[in-house]
Amino acid sequence: MEKPVVLVTGSNGEIGRSLLERLSASGRYRVVTIDLTPLPESFRPLCVETYAGNILDRYLLDQIAAHHEIEVVFHLAALLSTRGERDPELAHQINVEGSLHLLRMAQAQSNRLGRAVRFLFPSSIAVYGLPTLADKRAAGRVREEAWNLPITMYGCNKLYCEHLGRYFATHYRQLGALSTAARLDFRAIRFPGLISAETIPTGGTSDFGPEMVHAAARGEPYACFVPPEARIPFMAMPDAVEALLGLLDADHATLSTTTYNVGAFSVSAGDILARVQRSFPEADVTFRPDPVRAKIVDSWPEDVDDTRARKDWGWKPAYDFDRAFEEYLLPKIRARYAR
Repeated sequence: MEKPVVLVTGSNGEIGRSLLERLSASGRYRVVTIDLTPLPESFRPLCVETYAGNILDRYLLDQIAAHHEIEVVFHLAALLSTRGERDPELAHQINVEGSLHLLRMAQAQSNRLGRAVRFLFPSSIAVYGLPTLADKRAAGRVREEAWNLPITMYGCNKLYCEHLGRYFATHYRQLGALSTAARLDFRAIRFPGLISAETIPTGGTSDFGPEMVHAAARGEPYACFVPPEARIPFMAMPDAVEALLGLLDADHATLSTTTYNVGAFSVSAGDILARVQRSFPEADVTFRPDPVRAKIVDSWPEDVDDTRARKDWGWKPAYDFDRAFEEYLLPKIRARYAR
């Protein structure tokens, strides 16, 4: 039997490239990708087909579905928080309408195959909105159902798409489908800030962490857009990919919800600077808080409660703060800029 087909949207992004490498290494799937920008040549052998296009193009998505029996979707394509605040209507189009197109396509594939397509959706701590720093400190580790009051368009989009996916998984019936048609198997992960050694940060509001590390490794000055006491949860990129694959492989019967928090370590901008200076003593970092971006970070929790993910499908991060630096970030980033 042929290996099942996985569709990865936003495959050229921070999560996408790492996920492609991990899927290829597993040898379990045939991978099809779509992104606005073509994949680099080095990544194309990891895929059976790559498409350069827009997830708002319903015709293109239908053509992809017609040519491939897609059993898994990793929907990574999104317009991130900072850019989303500059153009909220575009953010809504990409993050919501694009997701709706993918959900519709995946539901049609479920009906066509006669079994549920698994739809993996990376959500974000941007879905939370704590009104004051006092509330943030008092809240501590926040559960999935608490403080769902996002203050950004990106956060609103992600929260809505979580509910949209839940609707497709539990209530949606495609017009004309048989009563026995398979429902979509939607699974969402709320990621903290992600730190990658492989790719340059691309404008997320949590990027003050990875931006600081990359700038120090390049020997360039960095003006941090949040104050040193700003604190949110973070995760090393390998753990993010393993979380997606762990939730993908989880037995549906063990899942108590469609949306899960995952966490790894909670640190402040000052903590990151102190750790950067241990490895790069000449690092030139100043704090110049941007009122808009700093306010967004202040509205996100200091940490998340991921008890459900640990209980339902065995989630456990491999990297704490020190290991993420020593064994992942520093070796790879130093090698990257040495080249």
